[in-house]
Order: sequence, then C-alpha cells, then structure tokens
Amino acid sequence: MRRIVLSLLCCLPAAAAIDGVVVNRTTGQPQAGATLSVSKMNAGTGMLSDNAGNATTDAQGKFAFAASVDGPTLLRATWDGVTYSKMLPPGTPSSGLTIDVYNASKNPGAAKVDKHMILFEPAGGQMVVNETILVKNDSQTTWNDAKDGTLPFYVPADHSKLQIQATAPGPSGVNVPASATKSSTPDIYKVAFAIKPGETRFDLTYSVPYTMGAQYEGKIVTKDNNTYLIAPNGVTLAAENLTDLGTEPRTQAHIYGLPGTSYNIQLGGAEVAPPDAPQDGAQPDASAGPQIETMMPRVLDNKIWILGFALGILGLGFALLYRKEANERGRG
Repeated sequence: MRRIVLSLLCCLPAAAAIDGVVVNRTTGQPQAGATLSVSKMNAGTGMLSDNAGNATTDAQGKFAFAASVDGPTLLRATWDGVTYSKMLPPGTPSSGLTIDVYNASKNPGAAKVDKHMILFEPAGGQMVVNETILVKNDSQTTWNDAKDGTLPFYVPADHSKLQIQATAPGPSGVNVPASATKSSTPDIYKVAFAIKPGETRFDLTYSVPYTMGAQYEGKIVTKDNNTYLIAPNGVTLAAENLTDLGTEPRTQAHIYGLPGTSYNIQLGGAEVAPPDAPQDGAQPDASAGPQIETMMPRVLDNKIWILGFALGILGLGFALLYRKEANERGRG
C-alpha cells in the first residue's frame, strides 16, 4: 500500500518555484535593485491574498522565490516608483521569466491622447456621461507624475458620482480604480496614474442634471488626436462644427468627430434606461449627491457598448482614410 501511495505522489505535478530576470527596456540591460513581490489570488473571488514573498534583483537582474505557482499568482516588479505586473496562471512556466520595467520621467515625452470617446445617455432628468480615453506612449520611458498627475479632464461642477478606472498596457493589464483630485483650474481634475509604454485606457463615468432638448456644454482639456461624441441608438445629437461619421453597424450608435476643444450639444429622441436604475421595486440610494467617489465604476455595465464604439470608430476611420486616398488618386 505504501508503494502505491508513493507512486501516486510521484505522479503528481511538482509546484515549480518562481525565478527569472528583470530587464530595463529603457536601457536594454538587466535591472539590478528592482523589488519584486508575489501574491496569490483566490480563484473564487479573484481577490489578491496576502503577500507570498518578496525579493530584490541581483547585479544581473535575476530574482528567485521559494513560493510556488499552485494557483493564480501575481508577480509584481517595482522600479523607479512604478509597479509592473505579470500574471502567472496555473500550469504556465514559472521559471526563466522575464519582467520588463522602464525608467520613469515626469515629462510626458511621446505620451499623448490617441482617442477620446464620449457617450451621452440621457434619462429621467439626468444624463450619464461615459468617457473612454486611450493614451498612447510610443517611447521607452514611463510617464509618472504623482504630484501633478498624468491625465487632466473636465467634469461639470454639478456632476455626481464620478468614477474612474484605468487599464495598463499589455496582457497583464487589469482594470483598477484610479483616484482623481481637483486641479487649480475650476472643473478640471487630474489622475495620477503611470502611463507606461504602450496604450493605457481610462474609463470615466459621472451623472449631470439634464432635460432632453436643453443645451449641454463640455470641454476637452487634453491634446487629443481624435475626439468622438457618441449618441446611442434612438438618441439624436445636434451641434455645430461636428463631422458626421455615420452609424456604428453593430450597436447603431451615431458617431461624430469633434475637431475643436469644446462642444455645445442638444440631445433629442428616445431616452436611455439608466444602467443603475432600481430593479424590482428597490429604492434609490438616498445618500447620492454631488461628490467625488473612487470605486469600481458602473461603467463596467457599459463596457460592451464602449468597446463596440471603439471598434466601430476604428472601422469608420479606416474606411474614411481609404476613401480619401482613393479620391486623391482619382484626382491625380
């Protein structure tokens, strides 16, 4: 019997230790002195458990943990004040890993807003405004300014329940709450979130009082390459100096290009059901009021919509570019 048990134990997969090297992609060299941590994740809740270990890279940028990957594991490396994450799912190699880090700078460098999408959802005397901002950093340096922030944005003074989440670049990027603070300019807030090389995504949502048909004004305080105003199916949007880009095929949302840094719109048509409307006779939250809140936002309820808009915008952009090039060739 003892031999059978020993044979079964030998057949079980061994939980491998975690080791690898940290590489600084700004310098192209292994990074000594980077600090690392390992955290286990609860497969049921998706929440991080207690820290399972810490390490510091040696002169060759190498690290090793005695902790094993016997469940979802998050490996994090911190360098120059910024943390970089790598998810280790069960069954994936945990030895010979490479984690990329970058030098950080308070100067934005090549980082800029590549796309800015604003979705308006009017209903019941309120309007939910969802904004998705894609920041592209083509450099090999992380933009990080904890004091002055990396993303300024406009929110009307009469807003309520501002909620923000950010998604770092790469396959290990997860949606995390981001904090916002007021700047010295009225109605302008700032987010202190590191903009790593690649594309960082910000999702903002807030509500404002609104009567269907009334004028609504807004500002764009970032230097956007492309800004789009979006009206859901059934809602009309009227404004001057907008470029009509047509309807996104899947969601039938209407998309407009905004060439300037401000807008004055008027909405009409059908109202949109609020995403957090009380269900089954539930009472609304009496404590809701003008405030800044940082939490996991209800913009997740609209994520499918916004992703559809983003894909539609890309498709429309390519179509318009192709049409422009074809016309130029025809004139030539």
